[in-house]
Amino acid sequence: MRLTLFPAPMLLAALLAPLGVTTPTAAAQTAPTPPRCDTPEFRQFDFWVGDWNVTSGGQPVGTNRVTLEEDECVVHEHWTGSKGGTGQSFNYYDRVDRRWHQMWVSNTGNVLDLAGTFAGGTLTFGGERRQPDGTTLRHRLSFHLNADGSVRQFWEMSSDGGATWSVAFDGLYRKKQG
Repeated sequence: MRLTLFPAPMLLAALLAPLGVTTPTAAAQTAPTPPRCDTPEFRQFDFWVGDWNVTSGGQPVGTNRVTLEEDECVVHEHWTGSKGGTGQSFNYYDRVDRRWHQMWVSNTGNVLDLAGTFAGGTLTFGGERRQPDGTTLRHRLSFHLNADGSVRQFWEMSSDGGATWSVAFDGLYRKKQG
């Protein structure tokens, strides 16, 4: 008969594993700590979180509820326009490509898939979308936190490859009171 000796931590882990009990050594060997969304880059768009009244040119255009979801990894927009349109966007920071991404879907099936960066207090997204007639529209959206706590969303579009841009939306977000 041959006797095999195990180091004490390995022996303890082997004895407790069938009972569903893990030791710190066994747990460290089996599951790496999952990444979290708690570095400063993940918090760059938190200024948009809240319940907002939205105006454009001084006129009400809708409301927006923006929440943090999935352990604060997703900035989730819930838009309701004053004329009945709705939409949602999912915004997230990708630690691999080190960019922000926005996926927007409206109740009419309009979709935008954008990517961008945060610099100088502004998060700017850009992207392209092919239209039913085969043309391509470029989109450029920026979000900026103003000194008074309001947020400006400025959306431009280009149908000529970016040579000229037209304003699609210039919105001011003010937090709802109460």
